[in-house]
Amino acid sequence: MNDNHIMPDIAMVLAAGLGTRMRPLTDHTPKPLIKVAGKALMDYALDRFAAAGVNQTIVNVHHLADQVEAHCADRKKPVITISDEREELLETGGGLKKARRHFGDTPVFCTNTDAILVDKEEQEACAKLAAQWDDAKMDALLLLVPIKQTSGYDGAGDFTISRDNQITLRSGETAPLVFTGLQMIAPSLIDHGPDGPFSTKLLWERASANGRLYGAVYEGEWMHVGDAEGLEAAEARLDKSGGGGAA
Repeated sequence: MNDNHIMPDIAMVLAAGLGTRMRPLTDHTPKPLIKVAGKALMDYALDRFAAAGVNQTIVNVHHLADQVEAHCADRKKPVITISDEREELLETGGGLKKARRHFGDTPVFCTNTDAILVDKEEQEACAKLAAQWDDAKMDALLLLVPIKQTSGYDGAGDFTISRDNQITLRSGETAPLVFTGLQMIAPSLIDHGPDGPFSTKLLWERASANGRLYGAVYEGEWMHVGDAEGLEAAEARLDKSGGGGAA
């Protein structure tokens, strides 16, 4: 573990999306509350953060927001603060910018709710990011997985990685690594985002231009639960194993 490592005690769960690829299931149930192996998708993320020692988690809400709020109110750990986007869906970057006042000045975890990670042996995902984080060099550190270790994913990859773990967004037809949805990000980077809706990709591009965008390659499995096929594959994987990790 490097001398500049930080284990965040604040995290953000991006739970405001419309879940259009999961319709008709998401017509009446928000995607973060879709159950996989009997457990709501967002609880895989919240349970992981609680186990990692995260004390406070910000959850943004938009689609069927009342249901997500009610679900969060029933949890004891981590302590959850709602970031209300009912009036305007702000996308991933805009959601982080709206919640910025809750973060302080040290790096925070951030995750999507449409994926489940299954750790390999002792390699827990949050701990891996914290161990690799270097405050002197990084503005964002993304957890990436090789395509061969995914299910429910039909894309062409997102990133390439250099020997020193700097990463570059895919420029050709394919890239070997997929973003898992989990990252550590410096609040100072979020400060540079515009007001209103925007993608986190805008922040990554700024970090990359400054040589401060890095990746950590995950050795476990990543299950993307973005549509009905991904849901079915994740159910089968978790039912076979008797449970799984949390993303």
